[in-house]
Amino acid sequence: MGEYNIALDSRDDEANVSFVSHAHTDHIAGLKKNRKALASEITKDIVESRSNLNMELIEEPECVELLNAGHMLGSRQLFVQNDLYGYSVLYSGDYQMDEPVLAEKLETRKADVLIVDSTYPYPEVKFDDKSEVIDSIQFYARKKTERGHVVFGAYTVGRAQELVKILNEAGMVPAVDEKIAMVNEVYKKHGARLEYLPLGEPESNPIVIVGQSKLEATRDAIRAKSVKRVYTAVASGWSKIFRFNTDVQFNLSDHADFPQALEYINACSPKIVFTFGSSSRLFAKHLAMRGYDARPLTNTSEVNALMLNYI
Repeated sequence: MGEYNIALDSRDDEANVSFVSHAHTDHIAGLKKNRKALASEITKDIVESRSNLNMELIEEPECVELLNAGHMLGSRQLFVQNDLYGYSVLYSGDYQMDEPVLAEKLETRKADVLIVDSTYPYPEVKFDDKSEVIDSIQFYARKKTERGHVVFGAYTVGRAQELVKILNEAGMVPAVDEKIAMVNEVYKKHGARLEYLPLGEPESNPIVIVGQSKLEATRDAIRAKSVKRVYTAVASGWSKIFRFNTDVQFNLSDHADFPQALEYINACSPKIVFTFGSSSRLFAKHLAMRGYDARPLTNTSEVNALMLNYI
């Protein structure tokens, strides 16, 4: 794109700018090479609050637009009207079609080429109604804290803040670990209303949210000092596929399931769909079986070559 070679959520030695769709660690590898970035202000603030990576946001070129992705607060898609080659491209990063708990609602855009996230490539995976999942989380938390402690394990960025908001709306104020609290403060800076307590002595709090890797240790610490029962829980879309080592798991996701992905693709009405991510081949296969011109993305020169058939 003129003076810019833009890496998409990844490291590319030929790139001089990183597009960072959101602040999850698996999407910021490009910043280790290029601190110049296309991203939202909140993504910049979250990344910098959790790492030594300082981002220098560049002004969006005229042919570029950042669109809300609905995945987490500050998440964006990259839309490019490529006048040099004569077609438009939309890169999704992670996204969801559902109404998000905290993020800005997804925007769609017509594009000739769609490069789409492949996190859930399985046609049989369909998430439960989000409002019902939220009701279940709130009901469980209320009932179990009447006679014990509840410890949620969650991703430090995104999911933990959603759980704080969900519990707040049910009249509960959870205690959170230090890393989650740090991200909560960035969310609050950007307008999110979150009430929470510092973790302190975990046995003194009826409901706790910690990073998923700390769940078992936190449960054991509470058991050692409290006579009450300790219940454990996770909230993840992966609960539709895997069994977690917890008392209960809730199917709360900030990604699109397969039906949502089809809805998203149809809204964008692309000529070609390129799938992106570790499950890209499987996702492309299932899309092709449903009549889409879909294939896993291997390199950008492939995009240009294939688009010559459509221009």
